[in-house]
Amino acid sequence: MKLIIAYIQPHKLTDVKQSLYEADVTKMSVTNSLGCGQQMGFTESYRGVEREINLLKKIRLEIAVNDEFVKSAVDAIIAGARTGEIGDGKIFVTNLEECYRIRTGETGSAAIG
Repeated sequence: MKLIIAYIQPHKLTDVKQSLYEADVTKMSVTNSLGCGQQMGFTESYRGVEREINLLKKIRLEIAVNDEFVKSAVDAIIAGARTGEIGDGKIFVTNLEECYRIRTGETGSAAIG
């Protein structure tokens, strides 16, 4: 079992969800997030006062998958999120020690679904 954490551009969420759906991955958590990477932010001027904006809006996806779905889920995220520009995002894949489904008490791969 793996936990996939992906940071993507907010406007690419619909494309990523569609790609994941086509890869038969439908369960996920989505959170609004702030962060910066190579983009390094930008400066803006408001009423003559310059300010630096270095935390940009991102979307954080968390997807728990069984091992056989890791490659297809990662490929789907990349296909949906890629624009070729700086700031497309990052994907992290970590081992998932255990998973429990509260409603049924199932554990492990059965709990992920």
